[in-house]
Amino acid sequence: MTSRTPSFRDLPPADLLRRLFDAAVQRALPLHTLGAHLPPPPKGRTVVIGAGKAGGAMAQAVEALWPADAPLTGLVVTRYDHIPPRPDGLPRRIEVVEASHPVPDEAGMAAAGRILQAVQGLTEDDLVLCLISGGGSALLTLPCDGLTLQDKQRINRELLECGAHIGEMNTVRKHLSRIKGGRLAALCAPARMITLTISDVPGDDPSVIASGPTVPDATTCADALAILDRYRIGLPPAVRAQLEAGQLESPKPDDPRFAGQEVRMIATPQQSLEAAAELARSLGLQAHTLSDEIEGESREVGKVHAALARSVALGRSCFQAPCVLLSGGETTVTVRPLQPGETRGKGGRAGEFCLGLAQSLAGHPRIWALAADTDGIDGMEENAGARVDPTTLARAAALGLKVSDHLGRNDAHGFFAALDDLVVTGPTHTNVNDFRAILIV
Repeated sequence: MTSRTPSFRDLPPADLLRRLFDAAVQRALPLHTLGAHLPPPPKGRTVVIGAGKAGGAMAQAVEALWPADAPLTGLVVTRYDHIPPRPDGLPRRIEVVEASHPVPDEAGMAAAGRILQAVQGLTEDDLVLCLISGGGSALLTLPCDGLTLQDKQRINRELLECGAHIGEMNTVRKHLSRIKGGRLAALCAPARMITLTISDVPGDDPSVIASGPTVPDATTCADALAILDRYRIGLPPAVRAQLEAGQLESPKPDDPRFAGQEVRMIATPQQSLEAAAELARSLGLQAHTLSDEIEGESREVGKVHAALARSVALGRSCFQAPCVLLSGGETTVTVRPLQPGETRGKGGRAGEFCLGLAQSLAGHPRIWALAADTDGIDGMEENAGARVDPTTLARAAALGLKVSDHLGRNDAHGFFAALDDLVVTGPTHTNVNDFRAILIV
């Protein structure tokens, strides 16, 4: 008797969508991807440095894959509670420390200072492996002269809340830092540097990932000033004067200190979406990747996705149901002013996307969805994202909840927690940004 090939129809929609998300995360785990990009040991020293939410897992992958008889030292900083369990017998050769994200703290500033010390006095015979992943901008904090940590924290919060996209935020960060925007690589010269990076940004631009500490920066002090003015974010007068005079300019692409430096992309959002699509197709379900570069206001992106899904359900699309629509990217959440008597809610990009999606789907009977951040943290909460199904609005109404109320105070977490529809994974130890899957049957 032959066994039947498993089908997507054998799985509840919520379970299917979670499996697709898990496949996307698995594809981006450093131990699965990093080995092919490691160079042979150098004649001199090998120093490992880095920062990001995947920093702990990337450091462990290097330790596991680097030759046991080759010297290896280093320091990497990751987010609090993001160091993965250590495999039995794995030698500890790279120190991993923790700091705050998305708003920097003293621990991140201390780690950045120690990383600069670790790369002093390098020679042409030495190798620097720099492990960079999303979140490194906050974790690798070393303010420019005249800027305090408190100033940097305020600016970070205002950038996060004003609706600026990631490229704008990191342009500002590069020009207010002593380590970002290529400055770290410049300090490592003349050693050979190889940056191993996991992309969490639309377009996979290494100069944007973690504010590009090891790659040249084409943006300018004038660009940073224009962004700060656009969003009405203030600076100490002395720092603003330095920007206006071009005194905080970052190293540019023609800087000779970047000669011979390499960037190797070990995981990207597109690769993770492809892994999810492969799993869907293996279960007999058509899968279509819309884009891995979607940006915009999270709730509005949710409404656009809802319109696409409805058109598929109505047979008015080039995609035929049953199918799953996949997308990635980095949307934004603009924090709305509170009305009198309101309390600020909690949530992140994935949750707010799901609120906009649920509102626009209006309980469509043939559409389910999951949106989650691949690092396992949506905003600053314990959940990775949320789920939407045909009963979402009806169950919310039975509890006296209105989508419009929760959108008004940016409270996606409160809405989906009440419905028991949060997606909770814990830290995944990687980060290839937003993941969205919409199932139309």
